[in-house]
Amino acid sequence: MVKANENEYRLNFFLSRGYERKICRSCSTPFWTLDKSKENCSDVPCTDYYFFDIKIKSPPLTVRESREKFLRFFEKRGHTIVPPKPVVAKWRDDLYLTIASIVDFQPFVTSGLAKPPANPLVVSQPCIRLEDVDNVGITFGRHLTTFEMAAHHAFNYPDKQIYWKDETVAFAKEFFTEELGIPEDQLNFKESWWEGGGNAGPCFEVTVGGLELATLVFMQYEIRGQDYVPLKLKIVDTGYGVERIAWFTQRTPTAFHAIYGNLVSSFYKKIGVGEVNNELLKAAAIYAGRIDPDIKETITAHREHLAKQLGLDLKYVNEELTRAARVFQVLDHTKTIALMLADGLVPSNSGEGYLGRLLIRRALRVLRLLGSDVKLHELIKDQIDYWKEDFPQMLKNKDYIVDAVINEEEKYNDTISKIPSILSTLSKKSKVDLDELINIYDSNGISPDLILDEARKRNININVEIPHNFYSIVAKKHQNALVRENRKDKIPKEVIDEINNKKIEPTVPLYYKDQYLRTFNAKVLLNYKNFLVLDQTTFYPEGGGQIGDTGIIRSIEGNKQAKVIDTQKYKGVIVHILDKDSPFIQGEQVYGEIDWQRRYRIMKHHTVTHVILSATRRVLGEHAWQAGAEKTEYKGRLDVTHYKLPTEEEIRKIEDFANYIINDRRKVRPLYIERTEAEMKYGVSIYAGGIPEGSEIRLIEIENWDIEGCGGTHLINTGEIGGVKIVNVEKLQDGVIRLEYVAGDMVSNYARQQDEKLNEISKLLNSPVSQINVRLKKHLEEYENLQNLLDKYRKIVLDRIQEIAERISVNGITIYILRDFIDEQLIKEVMRKITSNNQNIVISIRGKDTKNVEIATSKDIKVDKIVDELRKIGGRGGGKGTYGSVSITVEEEKIIDTIRSAITNGV
Repeated sequence: MVKANENEYRLNFFLSRGYERKICRSCSTPFWTLDKSKENCSDVPCTDYYFFDIKIKSPPLTVRESREKFLRFFEKRGHTIVPPKPVVAKWRDDLYLTIASIVDFQPFVTSGLAKPPANPLVVSQPCIRLEDVDNVGITFGRHLTTFEMAAHHAFNYPDKQIYWKDETVAFAKEFFTEELGIPEDQLNFKESWWEGGGNAGPCFEVTVGGLELATLVFMQYEIRGQDYVPLKLKIVDTGYGVERIAWFTQRTPTAFHAIYGNLVSSFYKKIGVGEVNNELLKAAAIYAGRIDPDIKETITAHREHLAKQLGLDLKYVNEELTRAARVFQVLDHTKTIALMLADGLVPSNSGEGYLGRLLIRRALRVLRLLGSDVKLHELIKDQIDYWKEDFPQMLKNKDYIVDAVINEEEKYNDTISKIPSILSTLSKKSKVDLDELINIYDSNGISPDLILDEARKRNININVEIPHNFYSIVAKKHQNALVRENRKDKIPKEVIDEINNKKIEPTVPLYYKDQYLRTFNAKVLLNYKNFLVLDQTTFYPEGGGQIGDTGIIRSIEGNKQAKVIDTQKYKGVIVHILDKDSPFIQGEQVYGEIDWQRRYRIMKHHTVTHVILSATRRVLGEHAWQAGAEKTEYKGRLDVTHYKLPTEEEIRKIEDFANYIINDRRKVRPLYIERTEAEMKYGVSIYAGGIPEGSEIRLIEIENWDIEGCGGTHLINTGEIGGVKIVNVEKLQDGVIRLEYVAGDMVSNYARQQDEKLNEISKLLNSPVSQINVRLKKHLEEYENLQNLLDKYRKIVLDRIQEIAERISVNGITIYILRDFIDEQLIKEVMRKITSNNQNIVISIRGKDTKNVEIATSKDIKVDKIVDELRKIGGRGGGKGTYGSVSITVEEEKIIDTIRSAITNGV
């Protein structure tokens, strides 16, 4: 991190209004103020909260009123209000959650590739940050997992300056003094530095009465390794805390009272714990700035100071504040969970779903610590009702949110049952380190404090230190997405080097000019073994889940020809992979022809994938987001995010929706549109199939049904698909469902395969196809009757087994010999019954030439030695404890004699 030059902060605004630059006597940070007597920066921990005592003109403002006041203030000053984006950052491939308002415009707007939706603009963006999740509640509102960042942004281009530092600081002064009525001499502009997302710049933190209300960032550098390179595009990136403004104006005991209003008392009652006295909370909040949650001692010191100040028992203060903090955590977490799920997050073991599940399980854990039996989904219903006007997506997706949380509650209870076995493993270790604790959480979803609880109940000692910020550590580890590099395995390095060295221009993609074009002429630009590059082509390269085209390329004269067995792309250059070394020469004109029947089937499967994705989102919910896809000539495959396996009825609905759209002959057309315009017009769902590069993106629109970014080849009308049949639905992984389907003539092919299976069944049942259901039902009834009869015979045999089985007694041990019992289930039941008593062994011998020998012993006898002795006479197999299995080619009597001998010599 660099240290900005003092001149970066010496603004005309400060000098003209008489502000002085002072150095905080506590933290040594420079700050600007009108108060000539001020000696600290008015930020915690340099001061306690004293904003409660500052007289302001503003009435108490709710979160909604604070948001509206901010938006309207900047709208009146030439800023366009733009809608916030979801808290799940679907337009980013490197980030799971929206952590700041600037994320809305990264990377395409901030890099200058795309234009902003307005300039200047104002937005109130809900954000989620989980790296401080363990601190929520403890600091009375300084830390939240979800908050609104109200922000005004200006994007200054070299040829178009909007406004910069002086104007930004003037806006802050005007908003705080005129809209909130804060005396100007109470404003402090603390010098600081900001870095994030590969950018950096100086900033001011606006502090009043110990509370930071805003941060004004001036993004002006790009970070390249250790260097800070000036940006051509300079961005005003501000962030005002909507919840903090509400707390500041309401002067409630904590920020949670200002944010949640009457929901605070409601949660205390529903959770089933006593409400903590507001006067105690307000006194605690005043000194909350002294708490550094990363240092446990500061929490202890805070509570000791409070107890002394109020003349209260320290134990009482600890109990009250701990209970309050936990209730505040539940309040905070349930809102965040509702917001994440409302914006399309599906709880799972990976990606953003991992973070959602982490927070759900932490909320469940806190409820357990509070001793509450309230259901988490009931509390989340209350959050939805409370926030439905602010975040209408919560109400719209209420059924999904509640059902998904109920599903997670059930999974959590299943997880708890795994604790004893994990505890058993850990108790054998001399020490358990942090990495192992994280691995246990990642693999099983079990937090270390749950394991310790169980250990205490069982008086088991485990050598482990659990960091107080365990959840924060785990969240930080998983907050950024792993950006997948485009694999170029099919294009060798030598070809890539040739493309780069010869500076070959991107290939003209004729398939975009006419997706039905089958043939073309082109010029050879590069040959390397069986890899061929042309100046233009209608061969589609693999991408977006669509496999590469095949076909033929031949010379114009027709005397040279090669088959194209695959098509790939590198940085816009399309590479044809041939079935042999290229027979063509550089500069030669060639003729190309794609395998049209194959391509046409792929186009059907690609187009129907869009149809099915939209149908799936309508049936399962808007959270059903594409997690992967493949389109081949034989079938299509779509992986979607969903929290449980769809029902048969839901699958039928998806299929019926899709076939309706096919029969309705909806137009399908590609649109080329500027990225920001596309986002503003259609929303981030255009990225359902992936995030395309460039300022202009290609969308595929199915008339009044679906629109999303896609680079594939498509039909011009859904009617051409012909029809679709979903042939397989399975759970691919936790939170992801796979749908497989066939379209066009592949439906007929699938039906033919089903007919063949039915015909085979009809032959086996000796019944016509039209009657197989009746015949099969009869067979199943007969089978059930036979099974019941067999169970009765087994019981008779089992009751009389000591009379039926051959018995030998050796050294006080009874050996039961079962010769050629063919009923495996009966053998197991006999073994289980007889070995339930001590000093018993059961031997089952089956087979003619090669004998299959199974040995079961009572728990006081080890099978190992018997198995070893059978191996000595040629047996193959093994055994341990009370069961062994050996195959052997000797006479039965020799087997029995060997076992008798083993027992005689002591097992």
